[in-house]
Amino acid sequence: MGDVLRADAQRLAALLPHPAPEANKCTRGKLVLVGGAVRYPGAALLAGMAAQRMGAGYVEAFCAPSAVPILQAQRPSLVVRSWDELAVCELRPAEGHPRACLIGCGMDGADEQQAELVRAVLSACRLPVVADGGALGAIACAEGQRICAARAEDGLPTIVTPHQGEATRLASAAALQAPRSFADAESQAAFARALAQAYHATVLLKGPVSIVVPAPGCEAAAPAFLMDEGTPALAKAGTGDVLAGMVGALAAQGLDTADACLLASALHARAGHAAAERVGDISACAEDVLEAIPEAIGNL
Repeated sequence: MGDVLRADAQRLAALLPHPAPEANKCTRGKLVLVGGAVRYPGAALLAGMAAQRMGAGYVEAFCAPSAVPILQAQRPSLVVRSWDELAVCELRPAEGHPRACLIGCGMDGADEQQAELVRAVLSACRLPVVADGGALGAIACAEGQRICAARAEDGLPTIVTPHQGEATRLASAAALQAPRSFADAESQAAFARALAQAYHATVLLKGPVSIVVPAPGCEAAAPAFLMDEGTPALAKAGTGDVLAGMVGALAAQGLDTADACLLASALHARAGHAAAERVGDISACAEDVLEAIPEAIGNL
């Protein structure tokens, strides 16, 4: 299919970040999660739990002050703080302790204070960053593109994970034309490549068929990959937060950005199928997908 490829199970299995015998929680990767506004604390919770299931050794969530006790009560193994406690040192590399940042789950990109927080974190962060949810709205502007370009110039990887609506908003801000239909994989890939160029980022374009396009300059003539194993059972609120947590966890464990997107999207799809088999495609929800991640990993 031109330069749009499918990843086989053998390639995907080789990407799984099995922990070394001498591993500890810090060497297994730390994910700094910034999200969970007042209205949407559950999105940050789902992302943090998914990151744990996907192997991150340490997940620290920074959220709205009112969301802190909610996350603490629901998931004691998450370290939870409020946004105003986020220090620059959390966004810096640490020798021997791989890290990444996930921002946007449960945030509102149309809220100017939250958008300013997103852009400030992106500017200050010296780690790989996954921008999801409200963070995508916050960077869909000239300043957002400038920040992403500056990150690329400094060699700092950025991943954007838009669904079709978010991708259209990103495109509009960058004066790009979104395709009229997302049914054709090659046109989706061309569109995702244009977004990657505009935002200097690896793109995971989510949908019934998802497309992964590496950031410009990652590899000469690097192919796009498609993931067409999805299920309508994933068409529920919160499943995107689960996927974002999985991508962030893999980035925190040192996977290449495109590989992290590819493996996470494949396992997310398989977890969706497992959840649908367990409770039915009508009833499956984000929590069921989250709980099926270990099964998806085991099957792969």
